[in-house]
Order: sequence, then structure tokens, then C-alpha cells
Amino acid sequence: MSEDREQAEERDGAARPVTAAARRERRASARQVAPKSGSGQTGAASADAKAAKPKVTATTEDEGAVAEGKKGRPTPARDRKQKRPNVFKRLLRFLREVVSELRKVIWPTRKMLVTYTIVVLVFVAVMVALVYGLDFLFVAGISWLFGK
Repeated sequence: MSEDREQAEERDGAARPVTAAARRERRASARQVAPKSGSGQTGAASADAKAAKPKVTATTEDEGAVAEGKKGRPTPARDRKQKRPNVFKRLLRFLREVVSELRKVIWPTRKMLVTYTIVVLVFVAVMVALVYGLDFLFVAGISWLFGK
């Protein structure tokens, strides 16, 4: 398994890119220089061809057109005011969505419900006992301190 990784790193010519930007750059360059199916290159020869081939970039005219927002077609018109369905249709849709969401819920069984209830009651009893104990200690401490 490690031999495969070493061979892959040797073919790629470098270690895996660390940053997301480096990964995107590597993927983009790999897509641009992908060998054609009938080229006949294999293994190291195709890796050398990938490394030697220059990257294709956009021309300055394309960059200027994109920066200005011109792409040769007008922006489609949009309706500013969209009609809302009447109140009853919206209410019915809301109720249908509520029912569909409730069907997705995994409801607990009776045994699970009893177990969870016991856990909650025990936790509440422990917390009440803790607060009662601390209150008792503080009252005793204050009484001792001020001599009442």
C-alpha cells in the first residue's frame, strides 16, 4: 500500500497540496492536460507530458467582458410583484408540511419513554439534593460567622 503511494507521488512530481487553493489549482491543471484516449502515452511519459504542457488561461478580452458583465445577451426581465396564493391555500400547504415533518420523526417506544423519564427524575432529584446541601452549608457558615 505504501509503495503505491510512493509511486503516485513520484508520478505527480510533488506531495499532496495542503491548501484548498493548491488543490483547486492542481485539479484545474490536471483537467487541462488530460491525455487523449488514442495518444499512446503511458506511465512516466504521460506524466512528463503533463508537466511540460503549459496551462491554458483566459485571454484579456474574456476577462474584460466578464469583469464588465457583458456576455452578449441581455439580462432577462423579472416580475417585481409575485402573486401570493390566498390564505386558505397557504394554511393548507403549511398543515401538509407539518404532517410530513411529523412523519419523519422517530417516536420513542414506551420502554424508551419510561427510561428517559426515570433518568430525568433521578437527575432532578440529585440536583435538588445538591442545591439543598449547599444552601444548608452556606446558612450554617453564615450563622457561625456572624454568631446568630
